Amino acid sequence: MAKDYYDILGIQRSASKDEIRKAFHKLAHKHHPDKGGKESDFKEINEAYQVLSDEKKRAEYDHYGRVFSDQAGGGGQRATGFDFGDMSGFDFGDIFEDLFDMGGRGTRVKRGRDISIEVDVNFEESIFGAERKVLLTKASYCSNCQGSGAAPHSKTKTCSTCNGVGTVRESGKSFLGSFMRVVECRKCNARGTIPDELCGVCNGGGVVHKREEIAINIPPGIRDGEIIKISGSGEVVSGGVAGDLYVRINVSKNSMFTREGEDLIMDLPIPVSEAILGSERVINALDGNLKVKIPPGIDSGESLRIRGRGVPSMEGRKRGDLVIRVSVKTPKRLSKRAKELIEELKNEGI
Repeated sequence: MAKDYYDILGIQRSASKDEIRKAFHKLAHKHHPDKGGKESDFKEINEAYQVLSDEKKRAEYDHYGRVFSDQAGGGGQRATGFDFGDMSGFDFGDIFEDLFDMGGRGTRVKRGRDISIEVDVNFEESIFGAERKVLLTKASYCSNCQGSGAAPHSKTKTCSTCNGVGTVRESGKSFLGSFMRVVECRKCNARGTIPDELCGVCNGGGVVHKREEIAINIPPGIRDGEIIKISGSGEVVSGGVAGDLYVRINVSKNSMFTREGEDLIMDLPIPVSEAILGSERVINALDGNLKVKIPPGIDSGESLRIRGRGVPSMEGRKRGDLVIRVSVKTPKRLSKRAKELIEELKNEGI
């Protein structure tokens, strides 16, 4: 019975190249002989991938149910065998990393863990910027030895295992044969040197868990949900580089102002008399009081725009505008005198 390559990879006949690659990647991990899988199953998976990942071979297989491309005389046999030469587009480094704990390709630099936190700020702070200080308990460099792992004033000597290089070569075997990999020296934690006397605080590790205060500068104009990245403020790791700190900003709402792009928006209700005659109002514009002239005859729904009193750009070059949306309040109750005056206005056509 002819093999169904699509069924072997567990995909639809309409699967894209990316879906084919992902399916092979998943099955290769699961059925690899070095992980306890059967070599026959792994070869079958590889065979299916070689055909379906090649456009010409896949077209032949879809049309004829077999592949002719690799046969010299067009004899009609399917492509078989355990040939890795045709596996372009698939990165075996991912499989090697899982099987042999290679830590990447050779000498990847160790990196500390990233940290994510959330910080609450009020609306005004989000507009004009602020500073927050937070206390984090995390892996940090030992303050006694500054991360060296050596006791103060202790001398160091070259690591005899790696000869001061910080890395060593290890050999291993896989289904492809023997291989050589470069890994960090465990004896000296990739430093290349060993202290005569270990630090008494961190026991030579160079890293301790402690509380650390970190200042967070919140730039003007930041939006709700935006994230600030502080490089090197995450956790540290011996012999490597520190991770990063990611700070998500939560902005509280303001009862008077909202934001639209770089503009500040506020609603200003006024009585009918001010709408007719005009007036002058003093409003709190977040960064100080501001006198605003309301022109006579303004209609409800009209807006007043004050240039340069909105949100500062995060680059600090300019500010948006303050937009005041005017609404005219119609009184619900009138005194007898007010009614008489309104009747007079009505008679005047107002």
